[in-house]
Amino acid sequence: MSDAPHDAEARRAVPPVICYPTDTLPRPDLELYSQALASAEVVDVVTVAPREAATFRVPAGQFFRIVSVEGPQVGDLNLWNAADLTERFYSGKTRALHGTHLTTGERMWSCFPYLRPMATIVADSLDWYGIDSFGGSVHDVIGTRCDPYTGNLLSGTQYHHCCHSNLTRALCDATGLPLHEAERHVHDVLNVFMCTGFTRDTGQYFMKASPVRPGDALTLFAEIDLLGALSACPGGDCSAEHSSDTAACFPLRVEILRPDAQALTGWQPPAPNGYDRSHGR
Repeated sequence: MSDAPHDAEARRAVPPVICYPTDTLPRPDLELYSQALASAEVVDVVTVAPREAATFRVPAGQFFRIVSVEGPQVGDLNLWNAADLTERFYSGKTRALHGTHLTTGERMWSCFPYLRPMATIVADSLDWYGIDSFGGSVHDVIGTRCDPYTGNLLSGTQYHHCCHSNLTRALCDATGLPLHEAERHVHDVLNVFMCTGFTRDTGQYFMKASPVRPGDALTLFAEIDLLGALSACPGGDCSAEHSSDTAACFPLRVEILRPDAQALTGWQPPAPNGYDRSHGR
């Protein structure tokens, strides 16, 4: 290591500045959404098998709820515009706007050039967890998704039930795309129920046993017509590893809820971002 300069501590003591102040960020009408959710009825249910993924569709103005049903289990969530797979969840920008973990009132934003809310979290039964003494929290947008390529890189394994693989197969089945084309649309995820953070000393991404228990749920409002895919991670609660055929794994349930027809009077889906790209070319 290089020698520290004489003013090293002064340099370290410079206070941080938030990169993206969100005072002007459009706020969701949580009161309206909560009232609509209170009148909503379940119109479809999708069960995600352990170590597999499943897709679901949610029209704009409806809700979807991800539920732990049998045991502690985390899930990897992808979202696309149901009419255009090129508009998809942008975890990096969502992280920059809201922080490393999401909870009630925060949104899943779409990629450029759209950059609009795709879904808003309206209820989170794990919001009590906060940030623990290790710096861990729940529902992260810092992990990418377990994948076979990294497994092969680090340990030479050929594992076919990583979340990346599961999501690819599920999207292929839902759209009819060939596997190699479907894979291009699979993207970084919202790690639902997963408890993660960064180590204080090395800044490495860590995971720990999820606090999720049967009955816990994350409920989101669909701001646009959505195609979603959820993988029940092969690591179960991710207390020890995330690509495993031996970890205890459980199914997850996705419920689609339709509110009363009058519950969202006046609400409109958000338009794509208004930046005029023609001036930047």
